[in-house]
Amino acid sequence: MQTALDGILRRFIGSGRLSVRWPDGHQTLYSGNDGPSAGIAIHTPRAARRLLINPGLALGEGYMDGSITADECGIYDVLDVMFANIDSHMERQPILRFRTFLRRLKRRLDQYNPAARAQKNVSHHYDLNGRLYSLFLDRDRQYSCAYFPRGDETLEAAQLAKKRHIAAKLCLDRPGLRILDIGSGWGGLALTLARDYGARVTGITLSREQLAESRDRAMTEGLEDRVNFELLDYRAIDQRFDRIVSVGMFEHVGIGYYQTFFDTVSRCLTPDGVALLHAIGRSDGPSSTNAWIDKYIFPGGYSPALSEVIPAVERSALVVTDIEILRLHYAQTLRHWRWRFNANRDTIASIYDDRFCRMFEFYLCGSELAFRRGGHMVFQIQLGARQDAVPLTRDYLYAGAGRIGVSSPVSS
Repeated sequence: MQTALDGILRRFIGSGRLSVRWPDGHQTLYSGNDGPSAGIAIHTPRAARRLLINPGLALGEGYMDGSITADECGIYDVLDVMFANIDSHMERQPILRFRTFLRRLKRRLDQYNPAARAQKNVSHHYDLNGRLYSLFLDRDRQYSCAYFPRGDETLEAAQLAKKRHIAAKLCLDRPGLRILDIGSGWGGLALTLARDYGARVTGITLSREQLAESRDRAMTEGLEDRVNFELLDYRAIDQRFDRIVSVGMFEHVGIGYYQTFFDTVSRCLTPDGVALLHAIGRSDGPSSTNAWIDKYIFPGGYSPALSEVIPAVERSALVVTDIEILRLHYAQTLRHWRWRFNANRDTIASIYDDRFCRMFEFYLCGSELAFRRGGHMVFQIQLGARQDAVPLTRDYLYAGAGRIGVSSPVSS
């Protein structure tokens, strides 16, 4: 097994350098063109065997259980080398190509997502101990891509900028607009839209932990008369709204349910309504979810290519009024989360354990690199119920340094 894995690594590493310390103690250096450098130690023959058979799952599992460790570097550095090579050198690895083919074949089965399974999948990640998220997210607990107009903003400033950017795209031109927030998280966006823009917001989530926190926040801020949070699947909505927004939820819909999602948005929008979808996507075409991410982090999740999304929009009677691609914004966001997680690692380990910390580190590092090197991005699709639902140009999004325009915050 070690010989076979050695042969694969010699062909795989075409950029950068990777040193491997084998279970018997000897070390091998694999190098290619200029690129990042890192080292790993494989501590057991079983770990080496599993890397050969299923590397997409085995590397993360090995790091979690300690049978694979970063050697004189961090796991971010190891994954940086992997991402630098995995796309450009995939054609050299027939086994990897075959595994990718199989994963794509079973995508629809993996993403079979009726309401009961959807709630179970959401609970897997979002119903973790609430204190965990407070230790690496911003104060508003925005668990989605922030917006960095300059690139050097603090996390808090960038998340506020994200909410204002979304509010501008919703064209909040008058107080009292009825807004549906699909996948409302810990309530930060809904509360902002109610408090700063005078909207009346219904937020829906499948996470009981998030629901409880959102309701507590609404009561604390005295906004319970303007914001209502419900434990509800989007398919069960039977009301109409002036505006609909969904941030960081579409990745959990499932590829077989895109038509249902957009048909629901179309059905629930008023005749002059506007909707905004903010979601993770991929710029390199349809693919499949990494096996480790699917098993440990987001079961049933998938980040689609726009070519997989737009056909469902076109069949829904909605009008695409704007599409914006946020490229490195999520990489910046994840870097902040990673730094904060590392700064609070001891506290998080006391809530869970070291294995959990290694799992989350692997997730945050791999996710950041997926945006830096792996073709992931965030798309924002603005939708209208009709052609004239939004202004003719984008000027209203950027009118004035304080974002004064159709979506300026109301006076307190």
